[in-house]
Amino acid sequence: MGYLRERMGTILAFFIGFALLAFIVSEVVRSGGSFFRDDNSVLAEVNGEKVPYVEFNKRLEQNTAQFKQSGQSISPQITSYIQETTWNQYLGQILLDKEIEKVGIVVGGDETASMTGSSNPDPQIARQFADPQTGKFDVNRLNQFKSYLQSGKADPSQKQAWTDFLTQLIEAKMESKYMALVSNGLYVNSLEAKDDYEAKNKLVNFKYATLDYASIPDAKVTLTDDDYNTYYNAHKAEFKNQQDLRSFEYVSFNAAPSKEDSLALKTEADKLAESFKASTNDSLFVQINSETKTPITFQKKGSLEPKLDTLMFNAAKGFVYGPYVSNGSYKIAKLTDVKTTFDSVKTRHILIDPATTGGVDKAIAKADSIKKVIQSGKSFAEMALTFSADKGSGTKGGDIPAFDVNGAMGGGQGQITPEYTNAAFKASKGDMIVVTSQFGVHLIQVEDQKGSVKVVKVAVVDKPIEASSKTQTVAYSKAQAFLANLSKDNFDAEVKKEGLKKQTAEDVTGVSASLPGLDNAREVVRWAYKADKGDITDKVFTVGNQYIVTRLSEIKPKGILPLDIVKKQIEPAVRNEVKAKQLNAKFQAALSGSSSIDQVAQKAGSKVVPVQNIVFANPVIPGASIEYKVIGSIFGSQPNKLSKPVNGQQGVFVYVVDGFTNPPALANNVREKQQISQTLTQRSQGQILDALKDNANVKDNRAKLL
Repeated sequence: MGYLRERMGTILAFFIGFALLAFIVSEVVRSGGSFFRDDNSVLAEVNGEKVPYVEFNKRLEQNTAQFKQSGQSISPQITSYIQETTWNQYLGQILLDKEIEKVGIVVGGDETASMTGSSNPDPQIARQFADPQTGKFDVNRLNQFKSYLQSGKADPSQKQAWTDFLTQLIEAKMESKYMALVSNGLYVNSLEAKDDYEAKNKLVNFKYATLDYASIPDAKVTLTDDDYNTYYNAHKAEFKNQQDLRSFEYVSFNAAPSKEDSLALKTEADKLAESFKASTNDSLFVQINSETKTPITFQKKGSLEPKLDTLMFNAAKGFVYGPYVSNGSYKIAKLTDVKTTFDSVKTRHILIDPATTGGVDKAIAKADSIKKVIQSGKSFAEMALTFSADKGSGTKGGDIPAFDVNGAMGGGQGQITPEYTNAAFKASKGDMIVVTSQFGVHLIQVEDQKGSVKVVKVAVVDKPIEASSKTQTVAYSKAQAFLANLSKDNFDAEVKKEGLKKQTAEDVTGVSASLPGLDNAREVVRWAYKADKGDITDKVFTVGNQYIVTRLSEIKPKGILPLDIVKKQIEPAVRNEVKAKQLNAKFQAALSGSSSIDQVAQKAGSKVVPVQNIVFANPVIPGASIEYKVIGSIFGSQPNKLSKPVNGQQGVFVYVVDGFTNPPALANNVREKQQISQTLTQRSQGQILDALKDNANVKDNRAKLL
């Protein structure tokens, strides 16, 4: 007993530990993951090479940051677009790098020195180190920057940025070499030039009769399994799916604001308007009461929303307008100030990055130090080239294009931050000021101030028109009750029973963020890529102001899709083929004993249509449609000979060629070859990447991780 008492703690710890381990293992097995390997860290596998999520996400964040600098908001649709663009860039780079390595393409030391040297610099180098006055490459600027990097005064981040830039230049050079290797292998021979010339210039005149597929009612056509199989096997290559797709059905329960909700918010906004009129601290009032906390800045005419623009520029200070409805909110606007200021301001700046200087305080101290050096006689342009983290403007002496009171640069070149704009318009010409913005700490010098314009400050308080908790609860309760009654087999029956409208989202990709009628539906898409066909969601999804319940209706795997998946899609084409057999028989009977197209048309119940001056390169029958097969057959026929029936896009055709008009002989095919070669070269880069992607073995996990 004493032995057991002494070791009871150890025994209990063992069994508790064993139980915990069993629980962990069961969870791992259930989830299909690995406890010892972080599957969630791998975004994809490309030909066996793992793509770390972290590395991809760095590129994604860079691309997103660049997009934000354009001043546009990041919607779910934009997010999806940036993700897809970044993925295509990343995948293309991986595949090209493998090909470049396989071929043995390199950029040697001498070539790198030439790209970054003074005699024949890479275009990107030439642009970065251009003279701001002439726009031409300035070798002195380049050499000055290199000397600075080697002097020991440069920040480690600046050296790393230059190293990264050179790495990107070398990678781009190797890619251009690979593309040139492929495009230089393209060859256009004399026969191809002759065929292309004749396809564009040889004319044909013909007459035709047609029996449209629409002449046979769909109800009179019975389709068999053999009909579907025959069509599917003949067109199987057309059903290659480039990526996994999902389709799901759903019903929506609307939780949009009711009339009662809107009326209650209007009453609240009316009271708020009275308080706004009496307010003596408008900035504080906006910060406390407005949903959107935007700084109150001076704006010129044309910058306010249309409802306010004319009103505020003709009103007196203190004027309040509203409540009014705009973009789904009740808004109240107050004119807080009016003045006349410069139309535009011209500045230059030196940007100090707090991340590389030890924080904002140290960045401000560094900016003040640089300011003193410039005031003692040092060139602003030289200091910008040496110290500015904004290399785009730094190589131009810190030059920033002129901008207006709203921060808009001329010619749509971009947007200046409010902090920078406000400081520049408050300062006097020649002043140097230190300002902090989202990009870091700026040392700004005001170079010029031009024009005169009336500007206003308008404070706006907004209250979104949202559904009340009562409205949301009622809608959610209905959705929950509907979900509780569902099984895999009764979805349609329950939809009909409840009088609901079933909607469908078809062929959804794994990275879709929004769908028709469903904004920000990422959670639903993730569910769809984890579910099996026929599965019903185990919870109600909230998408905007809708509560939705979903059922996965279709899974389309990557590769050749089976007949059962495409059967509905190909049904119209299969039906036309069956109709074509009947119309063919009708034309064959009409052809029997006929010697002219007019006789054939009369017997078949059709009419003869004459057509002139058709070229092979543009296979359109006027008044009909594009008819590749028919026009191709015509150009391979003999004049004055009745054709056999030809199945076209819109119906079955019989024709007779009146004659061909041959173009003048191609005396010099050099120009024709050049045109074809240019077209091939232009298409080659995109087609190279498409071919590499088609042949790559890609295991894509983006649907689960993004």
